[in-house]
Amino acid sequence: MQFKDIVGQRDVINRLTEIIDSGRVSHAQMILGNNEDGSLALALAYLQYLCCTDRQHHEGGELRADSCGCCPSCKKISQLVHPDLHFYFPNAATSRVKDKPSSADFQGEFRQFVEENHGRGTFEQWLDAMGIENKQAEINVRDADDLTQTLGLKAYEGGWKMAVVWMAEKMRTDCANKLLKTLEEPSERTVILLVGESDERMLPTIRSRVQTIRLHPGGNHHQAEDNEEFGPLLVEWLRLLFKLKMKDLAAQVDKMAAMNREQQKQFLSYTLDTMRECFLHSTAGLPCHLHSGDEKFDAQFPKMVTVNNIEMINSALNDTIFAISRNAYAKIALMELSFRMSRALKKR
Repeated sequence: MQFKDIVGQRDVINRLTEIIDSGRVSHAQMILGNNEDGSLALALAYLQYLCCTDRQHHEGGELRADSCGCCPSCKKISQLVHPDLHFYFPNAATSRVKDKPSSADFQGEFRQFVEENHGRGTFEQWLDAMGIENKQAEINVRDADDLTQTLGLKAYEGGWKMAVVWMAEKMRTDCANKLLKTLEEPSERTVILLVGESDERMLPTIRSRVQTIRLHPGGNHHQAEDNEEFGPLLVEWLRLLFKLKMKDLAAQVDKMAAMNREQQKQFLSYTLDTMRECFLHSTAGLPCHLHSGDEKFDAQFPKMVTVNNIEMINSALNDTIFAISRNAYAKIALMELSFRMSRALKKR
């Protein structure tokens, strides 16, 4: 993967190549951006440039530099076969791996997934590729043990030792805690790239130990899909929170609980983003790009989220995301969330 293959992100890429050329490479970095915007692709292009033995520098072009794409290191990384490049990603038990799964059990499948999607595959597509759509996929403590042990060894080719942790927000707490020392004090010539879509669901101790690189959104197609899928459901639910008619609310919770766990977490994350945007609109006058499909709701609801209730709203949603991630009974978790959200919204 070369930088020229990445759509947009030119200022980000140019800053990264300047840092590498100066020799000031941070050993622990986090690339944040939607998978469709190429966060993983950028991570691979970054590592390819880092290891390239014949970097190409350009005068006057959009890209100041890129890897050559031809040296042995470039070829191995582009083909995902470099012996010092290691991948860690969400995984779960399957019909083939039934006991104590880890990323080591699915290296072939993941590399094929990355190649087929050109580094832009989504988490949902990865679940489909593994055949675990209705299961909880996480980066577990066995992955942390493997990463720590692997990076503690000498580099096979004598250069950089590289680890890519994809969808880093899917790390279990015990996994994240076990990586803290490695992130803070890695061995020499080691680079760990965390690749994720949101750092808000990562432990503060992880965020504080990495240098964060944020990608620019490459378009609004992802948000449009979320609005189309979740917008009407969110509006219907929020209206019921004001009325609190238990029979109707229970039916609505049943509808939300009928989604699989990943869809439930996506819906709650979408709700969290919507609440944050409403708060910025009501307190700072920033534009609010609600597209729920209900014009009246889009115009009136943002003023319901204020300094008096935003912390309660965020806490309720984050607690529920965490509970569902830990396999809580969805109907109970979502009904409890409904009561907490109802109290918060009425406190404006």
